[in-house]
Amino acid sequence: MLLIGLTGSIATGKSTVSSLLSQPPYSLPVIDADLLARQVVEPGTPGYKAIVSYFGPSTPDLLLPSGDGMPDLGPQGHGRPLNRPALGRRVFGDDEQRKRDRKVLNGIVHPAVRRAMFKAVVGSYLRGCRAVVLDVPLLFESSLDRFCGTVVVVAVRDPKVQMERLRRRDPHLSVEDAQNRVGSQGDVREKARRCEARGEGRGVVVWNDGGREELAGEVRRVMGEIERCSPRWWSWLLWACPPAAAALAVWGFWRNVRINRAWEEQELRERAKL
Repeated sequence: MLLIGLTGSIATGKSTVSSLLSQPPYSLPVIDADLLARQVVEPGTPGYKAIVSYFGPSTPDLLLPSGDGMPDLGPQGHGRPLNRPALGRRVFGDDEQRKRDRKVLNGIVHPAVRRAMFKAVVGSYLRGCRAVVLDVPLLFESSLDRFCGTVVVVAVRDPKVQMERLRRRDPHLSVEDAQNRVGSQGDVREKARRCEARGEGRGVVVWNDGGREELAGEVRRVMGEIERCSPRWWSWLLWACPPAAAALAVWGFWRNVRINRAWEEQELRERAKL
């Protein structure tokens, strides 16, 4: 089974691409890390309790206020959902405190999401899926790209397009909040370069500076390249022979580790020239 890692940055169109891949003619199962990240911090989960324990004392509006549709469960309101905008203000930004808070939050959420993703991938394999899409905003940052046979980055060439889309989608965000959110996920153009460095069929970029029709055409182009390099018959053959699939997965992981190491060394050399 081919693991397709789908990533990008906020407001580049990754969710739209994910939706297109889940529909005909592709009909691929999509494992959405953002959706899982919400599920693992729902009230009553270990992740929810850890977030409330760490952020609650210093973030008075961490939980949604109680009201007619939101009863206050318990003396400290630990049954109320998280106030995501308030939590976002705590962790998005470049100052040291926000970076530390973001690291703490990631340390709570990421391990739980990884476990949920692993279960979903195994389930897709057992159902005989030829490919599955791992929709992960921080695919490279979390090193999950090492497990993917192919990485797809949804990117824009013009940074202004990204900011305009984000402000239009989330009008409640100030310019500073929007810039902090974009900056927290890294430069999407660098992700595109890193993706293409993986080689033909193993790293492809969907450019999304235009409208939905242009995006659909980009997706067709990218999926055509992926299927040429990883045909369906090969996926079915590996599904029918689990030992071969396991061996190929180990080899693919080792290859991706080498690719990442070469990329990091190249980046160090480029920085040394500055």
